[in-house]
Amino acid sequence: MLEAGIQFDVVKVDIETKQIEGGGRYIDINPKGYVPALVFDDGEVLTENVAILAWVADRAPELAPQGHLGYRLLEMLSFIATEIHKRFPTYLMLPEDVREPIAQEILRWFRFAAGRLERGYLFGKTFTVADPYLFQLARGAAELGFQLPEPLRDYIARIEERPAVQAALRREGLA
Repeated sequence: MLEAGIQFDVVKVDIETKQIEGGGRYIDINPKGYVPALVFDDGEVLTENVAILAWVADRAPELAPQGHLGYRLLEMLSFIATEIHKRFPTYLMLPEDVREPIAQEILRWFRFAAGRLERGYLFGKTFTVADPYLFQLARGAAELGFQLPEPLRDYIARIEERPAVQAALRREGLA
């Protein structure tokens, strides 16, 4: 993460074929077959967004709320993973004519998250590792045509202005 000052190499994975750019099978790294995975120098592998983002927050304390709010960070990461993120695969696999109930569930939880943004980010004025996670999902939802609440649309625009986010979007061919 550029903002965190943590050095890492990014390896692209073809989600459909599970092939790693440059050769190799992603399934050999992460038997679950989905991203993300963080491979340490000693060969150990850490998977799941919540675990990886908590690891980043441990190494970049400026990206985590301090004190007992650190547990609120885990709460928020788990919420984003289980109430928002997990619904998208179901939504995308369903025929368009039956997606509406899942879309309404997704919007319900985006509205809940939007209520947390009154001071800028999920934890007030502090940008944390939970913010890029919510940003990525909200940005994707907007691209899919979801009518997100105004605070979330403003949040997406605010985060897109961050130099590290601009660099990541360019690297992924999204900007």
